[in-house]
Amino acid sequence: MSAPLAADELFSLRGRTAVVTGASAGLGARFATVLAQAGATVFAAARRIDRLKELADKDARIHPVACDVSHAEDRIRLIETARTAGGHVGILVNNAATSGETRAEDESPSAFADVLGVNLTAPFHLARLVAEAPAEQHAPPRSVINVSSILGLVTAAPLGGASYSASKAGLIGLTRELAGQWGTSGTRVNALAPGWFRTEMTADLFGDERSSRWVERNTLLRRGGESHELDGALLFLASDASSYCTGQVLTVDGGWTAR
Repeated sequence: MSAPLAADELFSLRGRTAVVTGASAGLGARFATVLAQAGATVFAAARRIDRLKELADKDARIHPVACDVSHAEDRIRLIETARTAGGHVGILVNNAATSGETRAEDESPSAFADVLGVNLTAPFHLARLVAEAPAEQHAPPRSVINVSSILGLVTAAPLGGASYSASKAGLIGLTRELAGQWGTSGTRVNALAPGWFRTEMTADLFGDERSSRWVERNTLLRRGGESHELDGALLFLASDASSYCTGQVLTVDGGWTAR
């Protein structure tokens, strides 16, 4: 059992190495930036390397890595790159995701499987690669953060999608199972479940007056979230502030799921 930290050190990530997938835009770009600001060396991964380089230009602690998480060889190369250049990977943020058709009738079985490949299989493989790597002596325990969604907890009909919701619910189940299997090693696995946040992916939703009013009407705080409102939850799960927290789902949704 470690000694308690001073309050001003509780959320510090100095000396830590982190990997963030889906970091080229939206929440992923914010996650990479916040972890770097907290002192971590961050390997930001995505397909759009130009976007990642823009992040790196703003903070020298961010290192861009071109990666398509749907390919196993890219996932392996990403973790090997982070380990070689940054040492012990202590933080993994599985954020990369894709969405399918809104209506189940419009989604083919193969398209459904493709979404699960990115949203569920890739996080499982990346978590394994991080958790099974030899730990450096005196290295802090690893923290795996799986970015799920409120759509893994409740329906958002008439919006949403069968494959997306299934993958995000599966990610919550995976989080609990990995936490159970890896707890004895000290590796913590938790899920972050955002509600409706203004990002590149939800631009059409918030750009439509009817849909925007729907979000406001069904959210207890009567508005969508801004990306910076996930900063505290992310830092809590990534840092020693959550040293006794594993297998949990931290929902940040303005009260959507409390209705």
